[in-house]
Amino acid sequence: MKRSSKLALTLAAAAGIGLAVAAFAHPGMGPEAMMHGMGPGMMMRGMGPGMMRGMGGPMAAMQQGDAAFAADMQPVHEMLQSHDRIRRAVTNLPNGIRTVTESDDPQVAGLIKAHVASMEQRLKEGRIFNLFSPTLPVLFEHKDDIRTSVESTEKGIIVTQTSTNAEVVAALQAHAVEVSELARDGMVAMMRAARTNAMGRSAR
Repeated sequence: MKRSSKLALTLAAAAGIGLAVAAFAHPGMGPEAMMHGMGPGMMMRGMGPGMMRGMGGPMAAMQQGDAAFAADMQPVHEMLQSHDRIRRAVTNLPNGIRTVTESDDPQVAGLIKAHVASMEQRLKEGRIFNLFSPTLPVLFEHKDDIRTSVESTEKGIIVTQTSTNAEVVAALQAHAVEVSELARDGMVAMMRAARTNAMGRSAR
């Protein structure tokens, strides 16, 4: 890839990070509203559909116009802000994972349950919700290979996901690590993943 092309993709990816961060900072502002308010003189100028598709993550969700994106973003935003009140334990199984995610704060516990329910529904329907995760595309591509069991507790949720597909098992376990990092570090982890994603794409 020519240097100028790499630079353009890096700048576009950085702009995508900015939009995602704006969505977290302003959870009531959906992706369509953000893009509409930017105007033709801003970063959308010169960005063709191919570049937007190549960026993936939030930009892909924006382009697809997922009407539920902003609503599903709300609990994610609030959990990132309250990450210090979340505790999480992950057990790797031979064929998948078992995660326990809880909080002593009833409001945060409710957010955890709401998020798991919405993501479980998205997986069933194949409507990907991805913020800089390299593992989620694999999981959604092979959603029919995943068996999910969800158990509600007083303070959160227990999720067990298994598969007979070795690639899916690896993706489940890797994704559990990503989520644990978000629970541990909050917005810092999200920005770290965004930078990694942007730099990885610009190097291609």
